[in-house]
Amino acid sequence: MQYNKVEICGVNTAKLPTINEAKKEELLKRVKNGDMSARDELVNSNLRLVLSVIQRFTNRGENLDDLFQVGCIGLIKSIDNFDITQQVRFSTYAVPMIIGEIRRYLRDNNSIRVSRSIKDTAYRAMQVKERLTTQFGRDPNIDEIAKELEIPSCDVVVALESIVDPVSLYEPVYSDGGDTIYVLDQVGDNNDDNNWLDEIAFKEAIGALSDREKNILRLRFMEGKTQMEVSEEIGISQAQVSRLEKCAMSKIKDL
Repeated sequence: MQYNKVEICGVNTAKLPTINEAKKEELLKRVKNGDMSARDELVNSNLRLVLSVIQRFTNRGENLDDLFQVGCIGLIKSIDNFDITQQVRFSTYAVPMIIGEIRRYLRDNNSIRVSRSIKDTAYRAMQVKERLTTQFGRDPNIDEIAKELEIPSCDVVVALESIVDPVSLYEPVYSDGGDTIYVLDQVGDNNDDNNWLDEIAFKEAIGALSDREKNILRLRFMEGKTQMEVSEEIGISQAQVSRLEKCAMSKIKDL
């Protein structure tokens, strides 16, 4: 990928036009009155803004031409929806719109598919989070977001987690002139020494039980039978089964 690419989508980015704030306000007013030529001029004069935004996404391996086109869609939406009566600079409003459009594109084209309803919940949760952050002067917690959306907190967690970009196992975590540490190096292994030793200890604890205790645990936890069913099979009372089961479990824990 060319990070210093000059031409994107056939547009020479080195020759992109710019306008001052006064001209921008004039064009926005004309756009609100239905002047499509003013809209085109406003789009062309703000392509540098789109270009500056997509630089944030250059490390994702995405095609710059695609991101630029999606960013332009966000720019057009921000022009069409901008409220000229508000005391807000156009760029302040447009940048989050462009970023949101690009993020939506990246999520929709993610290799991990997420249902539309969950995505919609996630987008609403993000909007509520931004609004509450402005209102509270701090980041809201999950319960506050859930209360605002009138949905369970667990649904908010699932929705927000579903749109988090996956991390490559080979993404660098730390490097200080020596060997680089990757995410893969920090992933746990079910076959590590601790698990291996735990398995040996568990087998030794089981081996220390009596044959009756082993039989009861096998029937209860491997075959899924109730204490009453076990009592009928081995010919003792349900109370005795319960007592022997608890005794066997205590022995395993102690050992």
